[in-house]
Amino acid sequence: MSATLTEIAAQAGVSVATVSRVLNGRPGVSAHKQQAVLTALDVCGYERPGRLRTGKAGLIGLIVPELSNPIFPTFAQFLESGLISHGYSSVLCTQQPGGIAEDDYTELLLERGVAGIVFVCGLHADVRADTERYQRLLRRRLPIVLINGHRDGLEAPLVSTDDEAAVQLAVRHLASLGHHRIGLALGQERYLPSIGKKAGYLAAMTEMLGPGAVRAAWIRHTLFTVEGGHAAALRLLDDGCTAICCGSDTMAIGAIRAAKERGLDIPGDVSVVGYDDSALMAYIDPPLTTVRQPVRAMSQAAVTSLMDGINGAEAAPRRLCFHPELVVRSSTGPAPR
Repeated sequence: MSATLTEIAAQAGVSVATVSRVLNGRPGVSAHKQQAVLTALDVCGYERPGRLRTGKAGLIGLIVPELSNPIFPTFAQFLESGLISHGYSSVLCTQQPGGIAEDDYTELLLERGVAGIVFVCGLHADVRADTERYQRLLRRRLPIVLINGHRDGLEAPLVSTDDEAAVQLAVRHLASLGHHRIGLALGQERYLPSIGKKAGYLAAMTEMLGPGAVRAAWIRHTLFTVEGGHAAALRLLDDGCTAICCGSDTMAIGAIRAAKERGLDIPGDVSVVGYDDSALMAYIDPPLTTVRQPVRAMSQAAVTSLMDGINGAEAAPRRLCFHPELVVRSSTGPAPR
Protein backbone atom coordinates (compact mmCIF):
# COMPACT_ATOMS: atom_id res chain seq x y z
CA MET A 1 0.00 0.00 0.00
CA SER A 2 2.90 2.33 0.79
CA ALA A 3 4.32 1.79 -2.69
CA THR A 4 0.91 2.51 -4.18
CA LEU A 5 0.55 5.81 -2.26
CA THR A 6 4.06 6.83 -3.30
CA GLU A 7 3.28 6.16 -6.97
CA ILE A 8 0.04 8.14 -6.85
CA ALA A 9 1.72 11.01 -4.98
CA ALA A 10 4.51 11.20 -7.55
CA GLN A 11 2.03 11.23 -10.42
CA ALA A 12 -0.13 13.92 -8.76
CA GLY A 13 2.79 16.06 -7.62
CA VAL A 14 1.61 16.05 -3.98
CA SER A 15 2.73 14.45 -0.74
CA VAL A 16 1.89 10.90 0.36
CA ALA A 17 0.00 12.41 3.29
CA THR A 18 -2.21 14.39 0.89
CA VAL A 19 -3.02 11.23 -1.07
CA SER A 20 -3.93 9.48 2.15
CA ARG A 21 -6.23 12.31 3.21
CA VAL A 22 -8.07 12.27 -0.12
CA LEU A 23 -8.52 8.49 -0.15
CA ASN A 24 -9.75 8.46 3.45
CA GLY A 25 -12.06 11.46 3.09
CA ARG A 26 -10.21 13.64 5.57
CA PRO A 27 -10.49 17.47 5.39
CA GLY A 28 -7.69 19.91 4.69
CA VAL A 29 -7.11 19.23 0.97
CA SER A 30 -7.76 21.92 -1.65
CA ALA A 31 -10.04 21.17 -4.59
CA HIS A 32 -7.07 21.50 -6.95
CA LYS A 33 -4.98 18.90 -5.08
CA GLN A 34 -7.96 16.58 -4.69
CA GLN A 35 -8.52 16.68 -8.43
CA ALA A 36 -4.81 15.98 -9.03
CA VAL A 37 -5.01 12.88 -6.82
CA LEU A 38 -8.17 11.60 -8.55
CA THR A 39 -6.59 12.12 -11.95
CA ALA A 40 -3.44 10.29 -10.78
CA LEU A 41 -5.58 7.35 -9.69
CA ASP A 42 -7.05 7.15 -13.17
CA VAL A 43 -3.68 7.53 -14.91
CA CYS A 44 -2.03 4.86 -12.74
CA GLY A 45 -4.90 2.46 -13.38
CA TYR A 46 -6.32 2.31 -9.84
CA GLU A 47 -10.04 2.24 -9.15
CA ARG A 48 -11.43 5.20 -7.27
CA PRO A 49 -13.02 4.50 -3.88
CA GLY A 50 -16.79 4.22 -4.14
CA ARG A 51 -17.50 7.50 -2.34
CA LEU A 52 -15.32 9.38 -4.87
CA ARG A 53 -17.22 8.12 -7.88
CA THR A 54 -20.16 9.97 -9.41
CA GLY A 55 -23.35 8.35 -10.56
CA LYS A 56 -26.20 9.41 -12.82
CA ALA A 57 -27.48 11.92 -10.29
CA GLY A 58 -24.10 13.64 -10.42
CA LEU A 59 -24.04 14.40 -14.14
CA ILE A 60 -23.65 17.88 -15.63
CA GLY A 61 -24.06 18.60 -19.32
CA LEU A 62 -21.44 20.70 -21.12
CA ILE A 63 -22.53 21.91 -24.56
CA VAL A 64 -19.68 23.53 -26.49
CA PRO A 65 -19.00 24.43 -30.14
CA GLU A 66 -16.71 22.36 -32.33
CA LEU A 67 -13.37 21.36 -30.78
CA SER A 68 -11.32 22.49 -33.79
CA ASN A 69 -10.98 25.87 -32.06
CA PRO A 70 -8.63 25.10 -29.15
CA ILE A 71 -10.29 27.58 -26.81
CA PHE A 72 -13.33 25.31 -26.46
CA PRO A 73 -11.44 22.19 -25.30
CA THR A 74 -9.75 24.50 -22.79
CA PHE A 75 -13.14 25.63 -21.45
CA ALA A 76 -14.27 21.99 -21.30
CA GLN A 77 -11.13 20.97 -19.40
CA PHE A 78 -11.43 23.65 -16.70
CA LEU A 79 -15.19 23.20 -16.36
CA GLU A 80 -14.80 19.45 -15.97
CA SER A 81 -12.05 19.89 -13.39
CA GLY A 82 -14.19 22.27 -11.38
CA LEU A 83 -17.22 19.98 -11.50
CA ILE A 84 -15.25 16.96 -10.33
CA SER A 85 -14.07 18.89 -7.30
CA HIS A 86 -17.76 19.21 -6.35
CA GLY A 87 -18.46 15.52 -6.91
CA TYR A 88 -20.00 15.80 -10.38
CA SER A 89 -18.93 14.33 -13.69
CA SER A 90 -19.61 15.93 -17.06
CA VAL A 91 -21.23 14.80 -20.28
CA LEU A 92 -19.46 16.68 -23.09
CA CYS A 93 -21.58 17.53 -26.13
CA THR A 94 -19.74 19.12 -29.06
CA GLN A 95 -21.40 20.76 -32.04
CA GLN A 96 -20.21 20.87 -35.61
CA PRO A 97 -21.83 21.87 -38.91
CA GLY A 98 -24.32 19.21 -39.96
CA GLY A 99 -24.08 17.45 -36.59
CA ILE A 100 -26.42 17.22 -33.61
CA ALA A 101 -28.14 20.52 -32.84
CA GLU A 102 -28.00 22.23 -29.44
CA ASP A 103 -31.71 21.57 -28.77
CA ASP A 104 -31.27 17.86 -29.50
CA TYR A 105 -28.30 17.66 -27.16
CA THR A 106 -30.38 19.38 -24.49
CA GLU A 107 -33.13 16.77 -24.81
CA LEU A 108 -30.60 13.94 -24.60
CA LEU A 109 -29.13 15.44 -21.45
CA LEU A 110 -32.56 15.84 -19.88
CA GLU A 111 -33.28 12.19 -20.61
CA ARG A 112 -30.12 11.26 -18.73
CA GLY A 113 -31.30 13.20 -15.71
CA VAL A 114 -28.51 15.78 -15.57
CA ALA A 115 -28.41 18.08 -12.57
CA GLY A 116 -27.57 21.13 -14.71
CA ILE A 117 -26.19 22.32 -18.04
CA VAL A 118 -23.44 24.76 -19.01
CA PHE A 119 -23.77 26.32 -22.46
CA VAL A 120 -20.53 27.70 -23.97
CA CYS A 121 -21.06 30.16 -26.86
CA GLY A 122 -24.39 28.55 -27.67
CA LEU A 123 -27.53 29.89 -29.31
CA HIS A 124 -27.81 32.41 -26.48
CA ALA A 125 -25.01 34.27 -28.31
CA ASP A 126 -27.04 34.45 -31.55
CA VAL A 127 -29.35 37.48 -31.64
CA ARG A 128 -31.56 35.72 -34.20
CA ALA A 129 -32.15 32.68 -31.97
CA ASP A 130 -35.22 32.35 -29.76
CA THR A 131 -34.39 32.36 -26.03
CA GLU A 132 -37.52 30.34 -25.24
CA ARG A 133 -35.39 27.16 -25.25
CA TYR A 134 -33.58 28.50 -22.16
CA GLN A 135 -36.71 29.93 -20.56
CA ARG A 136 -38.22 26.45 -20.74
CA LEU A 137 -35.28 25.01 -18.79
CA LEU A 138 -35.53 27.77 -16.19
CA ARG A 139 -39.25 27.08 -15.73
CA ARG A 140 -38.31 23.46 -15.03
CA ARG A 141 -35.95 24.84 -12.37
CA LEU A 142 -33.00 23.18 -14.06
CA PRO A 143 -29.84 25.10 -13.13
CA ILE A 144 -28.07 26.43 -16.22
CA VAL A 145 -25.14 28.77 -16.83
CA LEU A 146 -24.37 30.64 -20.05
CA ILE A 147 -20.81 31.47 -21.09
CA ASN A 148 -20.17 34.34 -23.53
CA GLY A 149 -23.32 35.92 -24.89
CA HIS A 150 -25.83 37.93 -22.80
CA ARG A 151 -29.46 38.28 -23.92
CA ASP A 152 -31.78 40.78 -22.29
CA GLY A 153 -34.70 39.19 -20.49
CA LEU A 154 -32.95 35.87 -19.94
CA GLU A 155 -32.68 35.42 -16.18
CA ALA A 156 -29.86 32.90 -16.09
CA PRO A 157 -26.33 33.26 -14.70
CA LEU A 158 -23.93 34.58 -17.34
CA VAL A 159 -20.14 34.45 -17.40
CA SER A 160 -18.42 36.38 -20.17
CA THR A 161 -15.33 38.24 -21.29
CA ASP A 162 -15.64 41.96 -22.03
CA ASP A 163 -15.46 41.79 -25.84
CA GLU A 164 -15.46 45.57 -26.26
CA ALA A 165 -12.52 45.98 -23.92
CA ALA A 166 -10.66 43.16 -25.68
CA VAL A 167 -10.59 44.87 -29.07
CA GLN A 168 -9.91 48.23 -27.48
CA LEU A 169 -6.74 46.74 -25.97
CA ALA A 170 -5.69 45.43 -29.39
CA VAL A 171 -6.40 48.70 -31.25
CA ARG A 172 -4.63 50.83 -28.65
CA HIS A 173 -1.60 48.57 -28.85
CA LEU A 174 -1.46 48.80 -32.64
CA ALA A 175 -2.06 52.55 -32.68
CA SER A 176 0.77 53.01 -30.18
CA LEU A 177 3.03 51.29 -32.72
CA GLY A 178 2.09 53.87 -35.35
CA HIS A 179 -0.59 51.92 -37.22
CA HIS A 180 -3.45 54.00 -38.67
CA ARG A 181 -4.90 51.53 -41.17
CA ILE A 182 -6.16 48.88 -38.77
CA GLY A 183 -8.58 46.24 -40.04
CA LEU A 184 -11.00 44.05 -38.11
CA ALA A 185 -11.74 40.41 -39.03
CA LEU A 186 -14.82 38.99 -37.30
CA GLY A 187 -17.32 36.15 -37.44
CA GLN A 188 -20.95 36.56 -38.47
CA GLU A 189 -22.67 39.80 -37.53
CA ARG A 190 -25.50 38.08 -35.67
CA TYR A 191 -23.29 36.80 -32.85
CA LEU A 192 -22.96 38.90 -29.72
CA PRO A 193 -19.16 38.49 -29.46
CA SER A 194 -18.88 39.99 -32.96
CA ILE A 195 -21.20 42.85 -32.03
CA GLY A 196 -19.21 43.64 -28.89
CA LYS A 197 -15.85 43.47 -30.65
CA LYS A 198 -17.05 45.75 -33.44
CA ALA A 199 -18.29 48.31 -30.91
CA GLY A 200 -14.95 48.21 -29.12
CA TYR A 201 -13.07 48.64 -32.39
CA LEU A 202 -15.08 51.68 -33.44
CA ALA A 203 -14.70 53.31 -30.02
CA ALA A 204 -10.94 52.70 -29.84
CA MET A 205 -10.28 53.83 -33.41
CA THR A 206 -12.10 57.09 -32.72
CA GLU A 207 -10.31 57.53 -29.40
CA MET A 208 -6.82 56.85 -30.77
CA LEU A 209 -7.05 58.19 -34.33
CA GLY A 210 -9.92 60.66 -34.28
CA PRO A 211 -13.39 60.86 -35.89
CA GLY A 212 -13.57 59.45 -39.41
CA ALA A 213 -10.59 57.16 -38.84
CA VAL A 214 -12.50 54.04 -39.88
CA ARG A 215 -13.44 52.95 -43.38
CA ALA A 216 -16.35 50.56 -43.77
CA ALA A 217 -14.13 48.26 -45.84
CA TRP A 218 -11.84 47.78 -42.84
CA ILE A 219 -14.47 45.66 -41.03
CA ARG A 220 -14.89 42.17 -42.52
CA HIS A 221 -17.38 39.56 -41.31
CA THR A 222 -16.71 35.94 -42.26
CA LEU A 223 -16.42 32.86 -39.99
CA PHE A 224 -14.53 32.29 -36.74
CA THR A 225 -12.22 29.83 -38.51
CA VAL A 226 -8.78 29.69 -40.14
CA GLU A 227 -10.45 29.92 -43.53
CA GLY A 228 -12.56 32.86 -42.40
CA GLY A 229 -9.49 34.73 -41.15
CA HIS A 230 -7.66 33.98 -44.39
CA ALA A 231 -10.49 35.34 -46.55
CA ALA A 232 -10.97 38.45 -44.42
CA ALA A 233 -7.25 39.21 -44.34
CA LEU A 234 -6.93 39.07 -48.12
CA ARG A 235 -9.64 41.72 -48.45
CA LEU A 236 -8.13 43.88 -45.69
CA LEU A 237 -4.68 43.69 -47.26
CA ASP A 238 -6.19 44.75 -50.58
CA ASP A 239 -7.67 47.73 -48.76
CA GLY A 240 -4.24 48.79 -47.53
CA CYS A 241 -4.41 47.71 -43.89
CA THR A 242 -1.05 47.43 -42.14
CA ALA A 243 -2.53 45.74 -39.06
CA ILE A 244 -5.38 43.28 -38.51
CA CYS A 245 -7.34 42.56 -35.31
CA CYS A 246 -8.96 39.13 -35.42
CA GLY A 247 -12.00 37.83 -33.56
CA SER A 248 -10.23 34.59 -32.60
CA ASP A 249 -6.79 33.03 -32.63
CA THR A 250 -7.85 30.62 -35.36
CA MET A 251 -8.80 33.61 -37.54
CA ALA A 252 -5.41 35.15 -36.77
CA ILE A 253 -3.66 32.00 -38.00
CA GLY A 254 -5.58 32.37 -41.26
CA ALA A 255 -4.62 36.04 -41.48
CA ILE A 256 -0.94 35.21 -41.01
CA ARG A 257 -1.19 32.58 -43.73
CA ALA A 258 -2.78 35.11 -46.11
CA ALA A 259 -0.04 37.68 -45.46
CA LYS A 260 2.70 35.11 -46.06
CA GLU A 261 1.05 34.04 -49.32
CA ARG A 262 1.37 37.67 -50.42
CA GLY A 263 5.06 37.57 -49.57
CA LEU A 264 4.61 39.95 -46.66
CA ASP A 265 6.70 39.89 -43.51
CA ILE A 266 5.07 39.69 -40.10
CA PRO A 267 5.39 42.06 -38.32
CA GLY A 268 7.59 44.05 -40.71
CA ASP A 269 4.86 44.62 -43.31
CA VAL A 270 1.70 43.75 -41.41
CA SER A 271 0.86 43.16 -37.73
CA VAL A 272 -1.71 40.61 -36.58
CA VAL A 273 -3.51 40.36 -33.22
CA GLY A 274 -5.63 37.36 -32.19
CA TYR A 275 -8.16 36.78 -29.45
CA ASP A 276 -8.38 33.99 -26.82
CA ASP A 277 -4.70 33.12 -26.19
CA SER A 278 -5.57 29.49 -26.85
CA ALA A 279 -3.10 26.64 -26.61
CA LEU A 280 0.18 26.86 -28.56
CA MET A 281 -0.25 30.46 -29.74
CA ALA A 282 3.12 31.24 -28.18
CA TYR A 283 4.72 28.63 -30.47
CA ILE A 284 3.40 29.43 -33.93
CA ASP A 285 5.54 31.40 -36.42
CA PRO A 286 5.65 34.18 -35.43
CA PRO A 287 4.39 33.83 -31.84
CA LEU A 288 0.98 35.49 -31.78
CA THR A 289 0.15 38.71 -30.00
CA THR A 290 -3.34 38.11 -28.69
CA VAL A 291 -5.93 39.14 -26.11
CA ARG A 292 -6.33 36.50 -23.44
CA GLN A 293 -9.66 35.28 -22.12
CA PRO A 294 -9.31 34.33 -18.43
CA VAL A 295 -10.71 30.87 -19.11
CA ARG A 296 -9.74 29.30 -15.79
CA ALA A 297 -11.37 32.07 -13.74
CA MET A 298 -14.44 32.12 -15.97
CA SER A 299 -14.86 28.35 -15.66
CA GLN A 300 -14.52 28.49 -11.89
CA ALA A 301 -17.17 31.22 -11.73
CA ALA A 302 -19.50 29.20 -13.98
CA VAL A 303 -19.15 26.11 -11.81
CA THR A 304 -19.77 28.14 -8.65
CA SER A 305 -22.93 29.67 -10.13
CA LEU A 306 -24.15 26.24 -11.24
CA MET A 307 -23.52 24.74 -7.79
CA ASP A 308 -25.43 27.63 -6.20
CA GLY A 309 -28.39 26.77 -8.41
CA ILE A 310 -28.17 23.05 -7.68
CA ASN A 311 -27.98 23.72 -3.95
CA GLY A 312 -31.10 25.87 -4.08
CA ALA A 313 -29.55 29.29 -3.68
CA GLU A 314 -32.18 31.97 -4.26
CA ALA A 315 -29.78 34.79 -5.11
CA ALA A 316 -30.55 36.83 -8.22
CA PRO A 317 -28.87 35.56 -11.40
CA ARG A 318 -25.39 37.03 -11.65
CA ARG A 319 -23.78 38.54 -14.70
CA LEU A 320 -20.01 38.23 -14.32
CA CYS A 321 -17.96 40.08 -16.94
CA PHE A 322 -14.22 39.36 -16.88
CA HIS A 323 -11.59 41.79 -18.15
CA PRO A 324 -9.24 40.41 -20.83
CA GLU A 325 -5.46 40.80 -20.93
CA LEU A 326 -3.24 41.84 -23.83
CA VAL A 327 -0.38 39.39 -24.40
CA VAL A 328 2.29 40.95 -26.62
CA ARG A 329 4.44 38.59 -28.70
CA SER A 330 6.18 38.79 -32.06
CA SER A 331 3.31 39.15 -34.53
CA THR A 332 3.02 42.91 -33.92
CA GLY A 333 5.56 45.64 -34.55
CA PRO A 334 5.94 49.25 -35.70
CA ALA A 335 3.91 50.33 -38.71
CA PRO A 336 5.84 50.21 -41.99
CA ARG A 337 6.84 53.54 -43.49
